[in-house]
Amino acid sequence: MELNLKDKLVLVTGSTAGIGKAIAISFLKEGAKVVVNGRSDENVNATVRELSALGTVYGIKANVADKAESDELIRKVDEIGNLDVLVNNTGVFTVKPFVDVTDEEWLEYYQINVMSAVRLSRAFLPKMIERNAGRIINIASEAGIKPYPELVPYGVSKTALITLSRGLAEVAKGTNVTVNSVLPGPTWTEGFGTFITDLAKENNKSLDTFIEEYFRNDQPSSLIQRYATVEEVADTIVFLASDKASAINGAAQRVEGGIIQSIL
Repeated sequence: MELNLKDKLVLVTGSTAGIGKAIAISFLKEGAKVVVNGRSDENVNATVRELSALGTVYGIKANVADKAESDELIRKVDEIGNLDVLVNNTGVFTVKPFVDVTDEEWLEYYQINVMSAVRLSRAFLPKMIERNAGRIINIASEAGIKPYPELVPYGVSKTALITLSRGLAEVAKGTNVTVNSVLPGPTWTEGFGTFITDLAKENNKSLDTFIEEYFRNDQPSSLIQRYATVEEVADTIVFLASDKASAINGAAQRVEGGIIQSIL
């Protein structure tokens, strides 16, 4: 399927590892030009070197939870060219009881998971509307709809991203600019895979058995009964950024394997 993404300029925040890196790779395979972003020069430069064989890659180091660094990122992207696709992927989570989460930690969640997307969208959305073309995709989570007791601040921040996406779609109403959120579920990233493999060994179980028991006991509503791959999530995002998805707008697109038990 021709997605017409060749030479489109794409910014993916938090793209030196995990889902973000997979998103960058998928866009590059479609011929897009990609700006990768991370918080350290070392990781950004390493990612640019690794992915440059796939196409045109730019690297910009910035902590998008910080307003000044976000402003500098925006300035540098504008120097490269008109941004066609913004993927707000940066996000963090910590497993912690609700009563133990401090005010400072709540505010940190919002700065990283929500305000980073707010700032970048506020900068790039008006330019997209003026050109009557563009895509903004916010990476939320199934936790934004299906809250977990050990991830309350994370879930709240992801719910905010879902609402932000719909609200910005309303702002761009009547234009060729679309804004959507994507809701990955449990996804097998390199770092997470190492964590789960070590956990299985600690429990004297094979990796396959450990995963099977996790989905049977902890995620019984999952319809696929496995982790999604980063490629499955990334390909969904790339499709939403394409001309083929121009009628999908203001949506919360699930890529969570059916964990959320709802027809809507």
